Amino acid sequence: NNFTILVSYFTLAAYFDTGLFKYLFLMIVMSLYLLIICANVLLIVVICLNRSLHEPMYLFLCSLFVNELYGSTGLFPFLLVQILSDIHTVSRFFCFLQNFFLYFYGGVEYLNLAVMSYDRYLAICCPLKYNTQMTVNKIAILLIITWFCPLLLCIVMVSLSNSLQLCGTIIEKVYCDNYSIVKLSCSDITINNIYGLFITLFSIFCPLILIFYTYMKILKICFSGCKQTRQKALSTCTPHLASLLNFSCGACFELLQSRFDMNNLPNILRIFLSLYWLTCQPLFNPLLYGLNLSKIRIICKSLVFAEM
Repeated sequence: NNFTILVSYFTLAAYFDTGLFKYLFLMIVMSLYLLIICANVLLIVVICLNRSLHEPMYLFLCSLFVNELYGSTGLFPFLLVQILSDIHTVSRFFCFLQNFFLYFYGGVEYLNLAVMSYDRYLAICCPLKYNTQMTVNKIAILLIITWFCPLLLCIVMVSLSNSLQLCGTIIEKVYCDNYSIVKLSCSDITINNIYGLFITLFSIFCPLILIFYTYMKILKICFSGCKQTRQKALSTCTPHLASLLNFSCGACFELLQSRFDMNNLPNILRIFLSLYWLTCQPLFNPLLYGLNLSKIRIICKSLVFAEM
């Protein structure tokens, strides 16, 4: 295209006419969102109010649950409005705002999981040094890095995308994402591509390298240690690895769908794959950690039975 247009709204083209089924989809999405809110808020309250859970591992978990609430809030209210609407458009401002919300959520998620793996590494591989290494100041610094670095990166990313000259308004998704907006540009996107690569390296590959390194050390200790050491490692590391695998699979689906032509796949499958990393992780994590970590499980059971 040799012309630019002043884009004030975007059209989300992945939605299709569902007739009366839209009320069924509305109830499913609303139920999922309410379940996510209840599960994550319950665990945040449990960790904050119980002094026995004021340990580094549980504080990092609390940060993770706060991020699940944040990420799901960036998607679900928007989905509910779009499901009810007959015209699937979104203003430029809200499109870029959602873009920021979702990428910030993804960046915090990976860094949080990396910090948790470092904490498990110190606890299992250096137990005698753990209390001196994992101080209150260090916990605060790690949490600041986890939230502040993705914040800065996403502000720059959205600013770069917002400065592009656009020649189209149609986004082939059910929500706004950065790469779909960049593809609509008719100006040079070299800087955006380079910065996108930088964000991918910093937000995904650097945390994954740290996680891989720490788990190699943990596995080495497990195979050479006693049965009790192996059981302790398995009980605390299994939920973390399951969470990492689940989120990475979802992010991988989304990355592949953004970069490659998936028009040969059924529309409903493409929608499911693009939503997987934003819907399953916020629901998966509280259930996973709530059921697997004995301290949290016991306190949650006592709260539930106390109410009954």
